[in-house]
Amino acid sequence: MKFTKMHGTGNDYVYVNLFEETISDISDAAIRVSDRHFGIGSDGLIAIAPSDVADCRMIMYNADGTEGAMCGNGIRCVAKYAYDHDIAKKEHMTIETKSGIKTIDLTVENGKAAYAKVNMGKAILDPKKIPVKAEGDTFISQEIMVGDKPYTVTCVSMGNPHCVVFTEGIDTLDLEKTGPEFEHHPLFPDRINTEFVEVIDEHTLKMRVWERGAGETISCGTGTCASTVAAVLNGYCPHGEEIAIQIRGGVLYDTYLENGDVVMRGPAVEVFHGEWRE
Repeated sequence: MKFTKMHGTGNDYVYVNLFEETISDISDAAIRVSDRHFGIGSDGLIAIAPSDVADCRMIMYNADGTEGAMCGNGIRCVAKYAYDHDIAKKEHMTIETKSGIKTIDLTVENGKAAYAKVNMGKAILDPKKIPVKAEGDTFISQEIMVGDKPYTVTCVSMGNPHCVVFTEGIDTLDLEKTGPEFEHHPLFPDRINTEFVEVIDEHTLKMRVWERGAGETISCGTGTCASTVAAVLNGYCPHGEEIAIQIRGGVLYDTYLENGDVVMRGPAVEVFHGEWRE
């Protein structure tokens, strides 16, 4: 199985071109290739497949073998791969995902796609659709008990569920303890991705993330989008203006538009090619 290792702000996946390759069991392959000691090493596996409704289709699996609905960093890399490898040689393209069709605009440098701006679609705030076991139309600035501590949280779906916590001193947080407590909290029937966010100013956020099925990662594109939405809803940041989100893998730039769409801008990097022999 030929593959390409790529990353978006350090959120790294193994990419497989299903226009040319076949995988009998993607879930099992994701577990094995993602292992950082005995495999290739990644946050998961993303397959790039033909689509009847878009230029190509993204199939995403986490490192634990569970299927994901959407990955913001991953879709930028899919767009770069599609452009650089002639699957869709155009700077404006569409990609089918489990959470809908996304539109991408590429910035090309020296004949290669370097940056991608993705319309991630509308932020979902209805607790039933996130899902969160709660009544009401939204779950914004609500206090919950996690472990033995109260947290004020805002929940958003960007095609996958997110719980955003605004706090200070995020560099010293023990995410290995707190992350699983959020992920497996009974309030979240499908588990949850959790962002711990520090507000620097009205156009700058700093974020750490615990991803369901992957643990702490140094970047999460849907997580920065959810954090931007939550920051606007809680009055920390303005609607319709680009927000810089500092993550351990770099910086992503997100905008929560007045119509409810979220636009994400960031880099996509190809690291190396190889062949996985089972």
